[in-house]
Amino acid sequence: MTSTYPAWLSGLESDGAAAGAEPGFASVEELRAHRKRMLVTSYRLFGAFGWGSLGDGHITARDPERTDAMWLIRHGVPFHRTTLDDLVLVGTEGRVEEGGGSINMTAYYIHAPIHEARPEAVAVAHTHTPYATPWAANMEGFRMICQEATAFFDDHEVYEGEEVQVSDFDTGKKIAATLGDAKAVLLRNHGPVTVGASVEEAIGWFLMLERVAEVHVKAPDARPISDEAAAIAAREIGHMSSALYVFEYAVASKLPAGAVE
Repeated sequence: MTSTYPAWLSGLESDGAAAGAEPGFASVEELRAHRKRMLVTSYRLFGAFGWGSLGDGHITARDPERTDAMWLIRHGVPFHRTTLDDLVLVGTEGRVEEGGGSINMTAYYIHAPIHEARPEAVAVAHTHTPYATPWAANMEGFRMICQEATAFFDDHEVYEGEEVQVSDFDTGKKIAATLGDAKAVLLRNHGPVTVGASVEEAIGWFLMLERVAEVHVKAPDARPISDEAAAIAAREIGHMSSALYVFEYAVASKLPAGAVE
């Protein structure tokens, strides 16, 4: 696929997705502004899919300077209405250090331990979706029954803890430990979590994961391809560039063009 990101979107040129997770910036302030724009875009994208309409779910982006802090939507904002002013900087113990309003502490308990355990992870995404949430109740990982599934070949985990309400940091640390170095973890009876070296990557994996879960729910008796075939496909489908392209096309398909404000 060849394409160009709109300038308001990410600044990546057609070959940029293969080159790195984020485009280069002259200053930490510019990188911060980019991550915040991508975060707002991602919340709006989740809203366009109808996700988070009951206040469930959250997406976070690590601050490039305060690397122990993350940007998050303030509590009570519908995803599809998210603006830059709705983002708050969350630090230690879930304290809001910049921006106004409170947060959903579950977001802190799930996301902060993952950011802590995965210093290369810029973004973490989680919400309750129509297919990945019911599939997670099976306590089973994905089989290689569709193209997108190969993106998660030997690269996703299942958290088997019964804490469907994550209400403390220690539970989040257990989730992070289960995730390990993988790009995704399915929380039992709860829903999916994905990570990425950029906001765009984390969301791209999330979108692909939901597609995989849909196939599993709709085709429970499907025959998987061999591990050998899955490993070959995973070299391309599981590459970062696939997630970035998925993000790009989803934004182009679901959101109106224009600057994020």
